[in-house]
Amino acid sequence: MFGIGSSEFLVILIVAFLVLGPSHLPKIARTLGKAMGEFRRVSTEFQRTLNLEVEKEEHEELKRQAEKEFFSQETPAEKIPEEPAEAKTDVEKAVEASSKAAHSKEQA
Repeated sequence: MFGIGSSEFLVILIVAFLVLGPSHLPKIARTLGKAMGEFRRVSTEFQRTLNLEVEKEEHEELKRQAEKEFFSQETPAEKIPEEPAEAKTDVEKAVEASSKAAHSKEQA
């Protein structure tokens, strides 16, 4: 419990019984039990809060890293003009091919 063995605990109980008397011992034991329960409850809540804060900080760090990686991936400037030009060329080729096909059907 507090790093004391059963023999030390027994000695403490005997001394308390002799000093306080049998009529006051149950009341004091009840009060001590309530105080220990409250202490456990508070320490558990403190530990839970501490763990939540650590998890929150880890989550924020991961979020910062992800944003850094996401925004650092830049598209090269030379690729941007090429893609629309290539798309325009592909569309022009498709239009020419369809008009040639239409002309060949009309002549036939």
